[in-house]
Amino acid sequence: MKINDKMKQFLIALVFLTTAFSYSQDTGSIVGKLLDKEYNNEPLAFANILIKGTTKGTTSDMDGVYAFTDIAPGTYTVIYSFVGYQTQEVPVEVTAGNATQIDITMVASAAALDEVVIQTTTRKESETALLLDQKKAVVIKESIGAERLRALGVTDAATATSKISGVTRSEGSGEVYIRGLGDRYLSTTMNGLPIPSDDVNNKNINLNLFSTNMIENVGITKTYTTSSYADQSSGNADITSKGYSKKELSIGVASGYNTNLFGVNNFKKSVISNDVTFGFHKKKYALVDLITRQGWDAEHQKNFGNYGISLHGGTKFDVFGKQLKLFVAGSHSKKYSYQEGVFRSFRSNILDNEFTDTELSNTNINSTGYINLALKLNNNNNIRVSSLSVNKSDDNVYEQGRNGEGYVFDQDPQEDGAFVRDQNFKQTTLLINQIEGTHNITDRNTLKWAAGYNYVLAQEPNRIRNEANILDPNTVQYAHVGDFQQRKSDQKIEDNEYNAYITDAIELGKFDDDANTRPLKLHFGADYRHKERLFDSQFVGVRARDFQVPTVDDFSQTFTTENFNNGLVLRERDEDLYDADLTIMAGFANLDFGLNKKFSGNLGVRFERDEINVLWDVANYVGRVGSIKKEYTEFYPSVNLKYELNENQFLRLASSLTQTLPEFKELAPFEYVSPTGRVTRGDPNLEKSDVFNLDLKWEFFPRNSELISATAFYKQIKNPINLAQTRGSSGIFQYSNTGEAADVLGLELEARLDLITNEDEETLLNINANVTKMWFTQDLLEDYQYNSITETDLQGASDLIINGSISYNSQTEKEFIATLTGNYSSDKIFALGSPEDFSNSAVLYNDAIIEKGFVTLDLVVSKQITDNLLIKFAGTNLLNPEIKQTQEIRNINSGIESNETVLSYKKGSVLSLGLKYTF
Repeated sequence: MKINDKMKQFLIALVFLTTAFSYSQDTGSIVGKLLDKEYNNEPLAFANILIKGTTKGTTSDMDGVYAFTDIAPGTYTVIYSFVGYQTQEVPVEVTAGNATQIDITMVASAAALDEVVIQTTTRKESETALLLDQKKAVVIKESIGAERLRALGVTDAATATSKISGVTRSEGSGEVYIRGLGDRYLSTTMNGLPIPSDDVNNKNINLNLFSTNMIENVGITKTYTTSSYADQSSGNADITSKGYSKKELSIGVASGYNTNLFGVNNFKKSVISNDVTFGFHKKKYALVDLITRQGWDAEHQKNFGNYGISLHGGTKFDVFGKQLKLFVAGSHSKKYSYQEGVFRSFRSNILDNEFTDTELSNTNINSTGYINLALKLNNNNNIRVSSLSVNKSDDNVYEQGRNGEGYVFDQDPQEDGAFVRDQNFKQTTLLINQIEGTHNITDRNTLKWAAGYNYVLAQEPNRIRNEANILDPNTVQYAHVGDFQQRKSDQKIEDNEYNAYITDAIELGKFDDDANTRPLKLHFGADYRHKERLFDSQFVGVRARDFQVPTVDDFSQTFTTENFNNGLVLRERDEDLYDADLTIMAGFANLDFGLNKKFSGNLGVRFERDEINVLWDVANYVGRVGSIKKEYTEFYPSVNLKYELNENQFLRLASSLTQTLPEFKELAPFEYVSPTGRVTRGDPNLEKSDVFNLDLKWEFFPRNSELISATAFYKQIKNPINLAQTRGSSGIFQYSNTGEAADVLGLELEARLDLITNEDEETLLNINANVTKMWFTQDLLEDYQYNSITETDLQGASDLIINGSISYNSQTEKEFIATLTGNYSSDKIFALGSPEDFSNSAVLYNDAIIEKGFVTLDLVVSKQITDNLLIKFAGTNLLNPEIKQTQEIRNINSGIESNETVLSYKKGSVLSLGLKYTF
């Protein structure tokens, strides 16, 4: 083991001594140090150094130091290169028994560098390199690269984000939370361009779709700079997709099992799944014809083993004298999950629904393809094309009340014995296409541009819902709180999006060695984004008041042509429709400056115009037809300041104005019924939120791979958007501006420490821990005040987040890696409470629904069996915590309050074994 010390500044001298006395007098050495002129002559890590005409090469370490030993005497030319910097060729005379020192200061160049023979880990994949970027950057940012992802056994981008301080993901919803703030406050980009969500109920894409074989790094920016869209109040998650780095081909296979399925004999698939092949649904009949030409009963299914296959590879070749690099990746998987739990709902503190035996059977099929092409036109011009395609399907069978103990208030033919089955197949097809260009106009002027086209098709082609009463073990009658509760429906959402940016960076002035100042760098450019959505939903219901069947598995025998001639009534409701579009146009400018070696920063302003249009024709809206137009034109300033306390310690201050725009689903008044029966709709009166952000961060880098940091932050949100139950008898959940302002105050602590290193300073055992504590408060408008409550926490936000991991790496030729990770996020409000009757709000109200906090634990163990074969075991969600929502209920007669569970289930642990072979 090696004791951590601060003697790296003497390494060159040690190399001199070592080479002078440890090697034969017949050879010599070349040693030195590389400095980065663009960053105040700080050490330049991971530069390529090659002895011309040979295959001898190396890279500089974190302190810029490099060394060639055992070199035969003679005259050589050493090539020093780094992407974006001027290549330098230096003649060197090597003499026997001596070490020749060559120190080089690397300067940014207009010329892109020719590829050298050495293949090394790129800057954007290496963990230590990303820490170096974080150390040098003016803005507050954190990234996790492919190198660390592999070490942690991470398989997707969602899990990757949870290794970054202040970030967690919900096992319940799959959403990513930054500093306790959820989906609404986050933005997600790929290579700097906006990307769509794979689930129209969410603003951001499910990062599980991005497997690590197509990720170079995942970056989380928690403060704002004006080159980004203003709609990102908690931060931005940017995925840098992978390109060619070396010629290779890898294939992986995996198999696993969800522990919730052990001993399960009643796992089901929907009847809809019979029309599905490899996750693609093909509709055979019109919706109205499916009433009689397709069954209504779910089917039993066996074979619960998960499986997956993945491959990736890269190569390069010349096309018409130009170098073209190709990287491709693809995967296909099938997974099963099963949940049991309870569901209740209360209205004005009175039980409305109760089911103690909810069941959800889910079959997920996911196919992903990725291709990246990089074309080098010449030394000054490069173009990169990326394309990602995803087809994701979920077959869901949800049941509640099979045990005969279900309850639905005021239901006919009776309140007890209620039963609900909801079968739904969801398919989402997602396409992301991007093209990027980088052009070095001069050695002080770099132009970058990018354009993208995104397409999303989200379908529920044939949802089947039945509501009934179990009268006795041999008699089931269809329920009729209202008519037409036996129904089939389809829903389709189609999104098209075009986006682009152009930015120019101009260096003003020259580096002043005497004043130790950097030249000013001006960044300016423009963004454009246009997104269109077409939504339609069709409903066909059947009234079956007096019809009975023997069991809840015999519904199909009711919906026959004969019965439609003898009392069944069919109703085909007009389609619910809405069209929506979002157009954003913006211009920005920001300036990098360095007043001296200690103090630097970035100042900028953005002018952005946002326009949202929604036109709808829906049954639940008075008059059916309506429209709204939202226009916002604002200036969004930002400031990022950095002060160097010493070589390894920094203070950072950041402040900005951002916004949170309402989503289409939050504006359109369409009502969506969840499998449990909860109804959610949008509010056309919803307005955007404006957010003031302030961050103060201290960073300390004890060693190359270590970090200790503390951050205090504050946010003020005007017109906060929350999900809350509406007043009145409907009990609908609606997105609303429930208050005038919300305040967020937080403290974030992080530590990445090497506990044990070997003699080569390689980490054997390391720990990563971060804690984020927040305090929320928001006022409530009068319409949302009840039971003397005038203030509340922020909906969807956890006030305590803890992430941690401990990892062991043998650092041997055939590595053994083991990583244990844990995450905790505290309670958060799922939906705000509200008065049921405003004049009697002290007693007639619905309290807030709270999603309880829980702990997750994952273990990943991998072993390199041969140079080509890797085996990996993974256990995720090992603690299998209960995911639960609760609500305070007040007994109207006694006035005593009790905490009731309104929803609970467990996701199950997933155990898997995988093999990866690299050719």
